[in-house]
Amino acid sequence: MKRFKSRGKRVRASDKSLVAKYTVVSLLPVFLLVVFFMHCRSIIGFRWAQFRFSEINVPYWIFSLVVALAVCAVVGTLYRYFKVDAIRRVQHRQRLCRMILDNKWYEGETRKDQSWFKDMNTGQNSKEVITRFPRVYYRMESGLLHIHVEVVMSRYQEQLLKLEKKLESGLYCELTDKILHDGYAEYVLLYDTISRRIGIEDVVVSNGSMKLMETVDWAFDALPHMLISGGTGGGKTYFILSMIQALTRTDAKIHILDPKNADLADLASVMPDVYYKPDDILASIERFHDGMMERSEGMKTMPGYKTGENYAYLGLPPHFLIFDEYVAFMEMIGRKENETVLAQLKKIVMLGRQSGFFLVLACQRPDAKYLGDGIRDQFNFRVALGRMSELGYNMMFGETDKDFFQKPIRGRGYVDVGTSVISEFYTPLVPRGYDFLTEIGRAVNARSLSSPSRTGRMPVG
Repeated sequence: MKRFKSRGKRVRASDKSLVAKYTVVSLLPVFLLVVFFMHCRSIIGFRWAQFRFSEINVPYWIFSLVVALAVCAVVGTLYRYFKVDAIRRVQHRQRLCRMILDNKWYEGETRKDQSWFKDMNTGQNSKEVITRFPRVYYRMESGLLHIHVEVVMSRYQEQLLKLEKKLESGLYCELTDKILHDGYAEYVLLYDTISRRIGIEDVVVSNGSMKLMETVDWAFDALPHMLISGGTGGGKTYFILSMIQALTRTDAKIHILDPKNADLADLASVMPDVYYKPDDILASIERFHDGMMERSEGMKTMPGYKTGENYAYLGLPPHFLIFDEYVAFMEMIGRKENETVLAQLKKIVMLGRQSGFFLVLACQRPDAKYLGDGIRDQFNFRVALGRMSELGYNMMFGETDKDFFQKPIRGRGYVDVGTSVISEFYTPLVPRGYDFLTEIGRAVNARSLSSPSRTGRMPVG
């Protein structure tokens, strides 16, 4: 029994009216207490022998009942405001119960009511009795919903193992993980996703990972390379600038490519290695590629090198190539340059993890024409921002049964952190009027004062 209790509260057939029951049980003591307080004198001094109906003060009793109901309404409103999670727990369990009942995912039999007048039985007084209700457990913990479904190979087992879409839409949550254990399946969902959004000052990089939401981290050491897509107004540029600012507070080497000479190109005034001209971009990609190959060879000759360990084990800084408007650039250059760039990027995404060379590609839509030969599959972290078409989502995440909903919130989208589970995502919140150039410039200057001057050539470190 201890094992079942650890999974949370069991959802039962009687939970179909759980909200009403919970409300009555919670507010009935308040109602009775108010009524008793307003009639305590008459109740304490009450004498049954002297009781007369004509002596009842009906208007005062009606007034007291109205006051009690008003107090209950106030208490209920305050409870709903301050105990949001408690209310949601009850609502979620009721919805799970009704989902099972409405879809008839249970075992039952029809029984006739016993009656004294058996000859008058016409079959209309028969009723369905549930003989076995599936074991479903619900638990809310740290902003996550854990729903456990018992696996017993029943006739409705297949439906219970494919609850992703129903749970997301019915509970207004986002699936973050699905785990199959021995004897049961566990669905992990994130509710109230927007409340997990963080500010730009909370975007930090440590131990090979970058925090992007309270519940979302880009662990680039384990899941290298990021693919970002999104149209105009989706928040893509602010998202990239937020990551750049976080990286400038570390020892990371950053290389920025902006072929449209837009917002990212303006960073050239406050930091090095920012390019927008086609020839400079081609040269930068080549240097990045050659630097990766040079480090890969040099790492093996360094003291303390150990097979299977990465760049961080040797104390080397990571390198990031942030390439905005990638598809637009590929359409600017010729066929020969296209082939060269694709060959270099393919090596980077295949070999960059161990040597610490990471690629961040951003585009409006990840066209397979410029992300062929399995390159797109090597981007373990994928973010789609703003409004996209069904084809665009399929390009980003592959064929999926996920229902994508649109909300008019800048910086909202969907993310796959490398688990093949697509969840709702919100980029870090940037205050109105925030000056990225100034803040990034300060970070770059502070880092240059505490580190040796950088050269044009990319060293092994």
